[in-house]
Amino acid sequence: MHDVPMWLWMVFAVTVLVSLAVDLLAHRQAHIIGFREAAAWSGVWVGLAIVFGAAVFLVVGTTAGVEYTTAWLLEKSLSVDNLFVFALIFGYFRVPRAYQHRVLFLGVLGALVFRGVFLAAGVAVVSRFTAVLFVFAAILFYSTYKILREEEGSFDPGRSIAVRMLRKVVPVRDEYAGAHFFVKEAGRRVATPLLAVVAAIEAADLVFAVDSVPAVLAVSSDAFIVYTSNAFAILGLRALYFMLAGLLDRFHYLSKGLALILAFIGVKLILQASHKLISADVPEIPSPLSLAVIVVVLAVSVGLSLLRPPPGPADTGSPSSASPSEKPTPKDP
Repeated sequence: MHDVPMWLWMVFAVTVLVSLAVDLLAHRQAHIIGFREAAAWSGVWVGLAIVFGAAVFLVVGTTAGVEYTTAWLLEKSLSVDNLFVFALIFGYFRVPRAYQHRVLFLGVLGALVFRGVFLAAGVAVVSRFTAVLFVFAAILFYSTYKILREEEGSFDPGRSIAVRMLRKVVPVRDEYAGAHFFVKEAGRRVATPLLAVVAAIEAADLVFAVDSVPAVLAVSSDAFIVYTSNAFAILGLRALYFMLAGLLDRFHYLSKGLALILAFIGVKLILQASHKLISADVPEIPSPLSLAVIVVVLAVSVGLSLLRPPPGPADTGSPSSASPSEKPTPKDP
C-alpha cells in the first residue's frame, strides 16, 4: 500500500466533480457531437489523466506513478470494447445522435459508483485471500478465449437484466420524447426508451467490470491507484466514443491485441500469487514491463489495422453514421 496523503484524495474528488459539472454545462443543450468537438474533449480528459499522473509521481513516488500509468492505460485499452457495445446499444434502440451524450453522461456516473464498489471489494478480498488471484487469472484467460473465438457480440441490449427489470417496475413507451426520461400519459408516469438505454449501458458496464477489475488488480492492490486510474479512463469514454464512432471496425486487429493483453495480465496474476503463496523464487512481472507490453501491443494492433484494412466496406452499425432525420423509434422498447 502506498502512503497517499488525504489532500491528494481531495484533489482527485474535486477534479472529477468539477470536470463532470463543466462537461454537463457544456452539453446542457442536446446537439450532435462532431469529430472536432469530440477530439477536443478527448484531449481534455487525457490531459487531466496525465497531469494527475504527474502529481502521483511527484507526491507518492515513482512506483505509484508507474502503477497509475499502467492501470490507466490498461483500463483505457479495455474500454475500447465498451465503445463497440455503445454502438450496438444505440443502434438497437435507434437513439437520436443528439441525445447520446446525455445517456453516456449518466452511464459514466453509474460506472464511477459501481467500479468504486467493485474495486473496493476486490482490494479487500485480495488483501485477505491471495489465492483469489488464481481465480482472477482464470477469468482473464476465459475472456481471452471468448475474444479469440469472437463470442463477444452476443450481448443483446433488449434482453439485459437491467432493461427487463426496468420494464417490470415502470411502463416504457414506444417513442422518444426529446431528452426526457419520463413523461405523463393518461395521467400516469411512464418511461421513455431513453431510460431503457441508460439501463442497458449500466448493465453493459457491469459485464465489462468482470474483466476490468481483475486486470487492474494485477497492476496494483492499492485502492487509490486502482480507483483513480479507472475513474480517469472512464471519464474519457464518451469523448472517445464520439471521436471514433463510425471508425471502430477499421481497428479490426485491436480485439486480438486486447486478448493478448488480458492473457499477459493473467500470467502476471499467476506469477504474483505463486510468488506469495508457493515460493519467493517465483519471479514477478514488474509494473514497468507491464506498461511496456501494453504500449507495444496496442501500437502494433493499431498499426496492423491501418496497414491491413478489413476486407469489404466497413459497417459499424453505429448510429453516428445514420441520418438525423431517421425516425427515432426504438426496437422492442
